[in-house]
Amino acid sequence: MGGIPAQPAFRLLFAARSVSSLGDRLVPVALAFAVLNLTGSATSLGAVLAAQTIPLVLFVLVGGVWADRLPRRRVMVSSDLVRAGSQGLCAALLLTGSAHLWEIVVLQAVYGAARAFFDPAALSLIPQTVNADQLQRANSLLVLTDNVASIAGPSIAGVIVAAAEPGWGLAFDAVTFLVSVGLVYAMPPIAAQVRERATLVHELRHGWSAFRARRWLWITVSCFTLYIGFAWAPWQVLGPDVARTHLGGPGAWAAIAVALGVGSVAGGVIALRARPRHPFRLTFAMFVVVTPLMFGLMAAHAPVWLIVPVAVLDGMSGTVFNTFWFTALHSDVPAGELARVMSWDYFGSVAVLPLGQALAGPMAAAVGASATLYGAAALTMILFGAGLCVPAVRNFSPPAVTPPPADSEAVLLSGGG
Repeated sequence: MGGIPAQPAFRLLFAARSVSSLGDRLVPVALAFAVLNLTGSATSLGAVLAAQTIPLVLFVLVGGVWADRLPRRRVMVSSDLVRAGSQGLCAALLLTGSAHLWEIVVLQAVYGAARAFFDPAALSLIPQTVNADQLQRANSLLVLTDNVASIAGPSIAGVIVAAAEPGWGLAFDAVTFLVSVGLVYAMPPIAAQVRERATLVHELRHGWSAFRARRWLWITVSCFTLYIGFAWAPWQVLGPDVARTHLGGPGAWAAIAVALGVGSVAGGVIALRARPRHPFRLTFAMFVVVTPLMFGLMAAHAPVWLIVPVAVLDGMSGTVFNTFWFTALHSDVPAGELARVMSWDYFGSVAVLPLGQALAGPMAAAVGASATLYGAAALTMILFGAGLCVPAVRNFSPPAVTPPPADSEAVLLSGGG
């Protein structure tokens, strides 16, 4: 049970995701300084970030349909190639000094749209690459790698920005997508179920029906939709300013961010071995207690040394939950509709995030940053407390996963997909 699962398909998928994740974690820092160097405007940076997010929201449900329709590796390869092109062209424009804001906006929109197709395909491919008894370990390793990248990526980006040009960070991201293409292309054949084609609208409805039929699933996603949009978003927007004005400066926010990252890595290690019968009880309870405490301490302008250990616990709880969550989805949702169901989950995670980010500033201006963060803490307690009271969530226990069939009803995929 130790180490990375031995199946060659998973090892290649793991390597592809790891490389790509590191590149993606460079982008927020590199892109931010690239846009600020180009325009000097935070509003312009907001437009670029929105250009990434809006296509992701608009197309992720369609991406889930296509990931269930087509060979998932083919979808992943196509998406990686598109993102390599968009980031590579963006880097070239920046490094040659010929970039215009509208060009960066368009290229980042292309990036966001391609990601909307990649993520459902990649997430739903995991159960087809490992044995059933290794599914949680596989998810834990992938989440752990993402968390390590979330610490290493910004650090590398900071070095690149300080020593060279921000455009090199985007160039690095483009190269990681090409490496990912090679690794995904090299994966051995994977059995895919054949199913009858239908219209896009019909398949979207089918995915919604499968999503809605699982009470534990839609209730949890509903909790997180509201939490991410109206509690986590205000924390993201207001936290840096509170740290700057009341906690000693940007270094305080950096310390809190690092603490969240360290906790995330620790949570990934814990999730490698944890096998709770009811996986959501502990994590929901931590969301009820730990996350509101972190928000409340920030609102109260508590000392950084007091906020940091709570942030470690919060990062830990988030990673443990994500591992249990993906394992539950992979265990409970049939392979043939997994990508569509996961796309509804993904949609719920990002649907109201831009709205929450946009409202955080005006809300803080109206009632104060502290009151807004206290409100975020209260909302978090109410949402996850209510979720914990639902038997379908509290008592959920994932069934055993059955390996995908490799009989006459399956098609072996070779080459790039």
